[in-house]
Amino acid sequence: MKSKINKLICAALAVIITIMPLSACGRAESEKAPEAVQENSPKDDASGETDNAATGNEAEGEEKYPEFLVIDVFDSQANYQGIQSGWFGKIVKDKFNMELNIIAPNVAGNGETLYQTRSANGNLGDLILINADKNRLKDLVQAELVINMEPYMGECLNLQKYMDAIDITSELAEAEGKWAVPSMISTMPSTEPSQATDPMNAASLRWDLYKELGYPEIETMEELLPVLKQMQELAGASDSGKNVYAFSLFKDWDGDIMQNAGALTSLYGYTPMGFALLNMDDGTTQSVIDSDSEYVRALRFLYDANQMGLVDPESTTQNYDVMAAKYADGAVLYSFWPWLGVGQYNNEENTSQGKGFQSAVINDAKFLTGGNYPVGDVSFTVMVGSKAKDPQRLVDFIDWLYSPEGIEASGSQSGGSCGPQGLTWEMKDGKPVLTEFGVKAFIEMDENLQVPEEWGTGTWKDGISALNFKPVGVRDYNDELGISYNYTVWDDYRERTSTALSEDWSAHTGAATAIEYFNELGIMCVHPGTTWVSPDYSTDINAVKEQCKQIIVEYSWKMIFCNSEEEFNELLNEMQGIVTGLGYESVLEIDLQNCNGRYTLVSEARSRS
Repeated sequence: MKSKINKLICAALAVIITIMPLSACGRAESEKAPEAVQENSPKDDASGETDNAATGNEAEGEEKYPEFLVIDVFDSQANYQGIQSGWFGKIVKDKFNMELNIIAPNVAGNGETLYQTRSANGNLGDLILINADKNRLKDLVQAELVINMEPYMGECLNLQKYMDAIDITSELAEAEGKWAVPSMISTMPSTEPSQATDPMNAASLRWDLYKELGYPEIETMEELLPVLKQMQELAGASDSGKNVYAFSLFKDWDGDIMQNAGALTSLYGYTPMGFALLNMDDGTTQSVIDSDSEYVRALRFLYDANQMGLVDPESTTQNYDVMAAKYADGAVLYSFWPWLGVGQYNNEENTSQGKGFQSAVINDAKFLTGGNYPVGDVSFTVMVGSKAKDPQRLVDFIDWLYSPEGIEASGSQSGGSCGPQGLTWEMKDGKPVLTEFGVKAFIEMDENLQVPEEWGTGTWKDGISALNFKPVGVRDYNDELGISYNYTVWDDYRERTSTALSEDWSAHTGAATAIEYFNELGIMCVHPGTTWVSPDYSTDINAVKEQCKQIIVEYSWKMIFCNSEEEFNELLNEMQGIVTGLGYESVLEIDLQNCNGRYTLVSEARSRS
């Protein structure tokens, strides 16, 4: 363990040592990159155009890649399946003469089965976006399902900047080579929040209705329910006249436990690790099935909410996309993550009327948010499949994803990334500003916004990258222009989005952002971005885990939608008995050990800050 930690420390130091200051002329203070973490870059010209020759890819499209290819992309975090269309598809076609055919386990269902089936057939995909930890990368390399990209990286100047992160991730293969490139690589300190405005987890709710109630104080999570009930009564109906609920659930992201319930544990600083919960604030641990665990507390909370008529009855059958559309319609009042409600409902029309989602205080909370990843996030990486017809083209594509142009274009699905220069934004007087199109896309959130002909066909929304892959951290900077990739921190965006909603929130809290506010109150916990890799389970233990998690997830849903507290307790006891009989404790023992190992890295990261 000590050897591994030393490697991580050395790698992080190497990143810091190689970074140099960048001139920040002409930028407002709020848009300046922190000097300690900027790199030297080509000088901007007066128009704000950058020198793209540094990418090493002057020739592109059919000129460089004469044969058109359809690339199968196995993407574990994609929420769309099929051919990438629209403006992002056009960029990929124009630059690489290929189309991306997204294979999405989240959409197809039975994700692990799909992974195993395609792996058994010897072809997981041409491009593979998946986790590298939990022995995944090692298994893929040993099964010869991915290639060593090193022979193809000679002219990949963008990837060269992130080679420390690539090397550390590739060590997980336990074989010489460069096998995977991690996501979320950041030049920012690991102990600072990776989010720009709101933490990853907070009590995000319809602020306009909360205001109408007089901003009632909320001591605990449970005290949210009567507040949400009053908000439901005030709301009446959604924008389209449908029923309004506080919570709308979905099953797509369920894994070892029910994901929506697990998300609620993060309001108190916990992160699920298998069948254990690790408190990132103080290192304490829990078993998820214990009657007094935060997970069971979350299940009981959702049960109580359902008894009050606050849970969408379609929750058991809908997927993420159906659920997200209900947020856009104003049919949901509480967002499990701030980015969800804000991204779906806080358009210009709503916010100008004071309507929208904002984060509220729970007095006894410890809102968990992620820190930056100086050496990348190994839980989501990109690799090249061994059956790829043109591996050099795919490595070139990955290199482009890590270029300023690629980062801007490909990261926009997850929020914050500014999109293509010239379409959504431009440089004026040395500062980034949104174009008229960008205002419609990011502020008005026009669902039917058609892209200009030269950028392709279809709507802006339909053309957004389906990869759902963030190459660098949300708060990182374009070193060529010296501006943040995240348009939400630009002065232009903040001036344009100063609305009745944001003004009321700031007047009530006295803060500019929720991160600033919660940090001042001491109710936020930053989980440093460390490269934690949990050891793989043995075959026997893994078989036990698979059986147990199916029971836990099944019973969790039953408990929320059961008819009485007596039935809730009976189902809980029954679940505990079944999984204990299956060998649950043998899995939990390993998960608790992993919690201790992970928290050791967290403590060391904090001590270095």
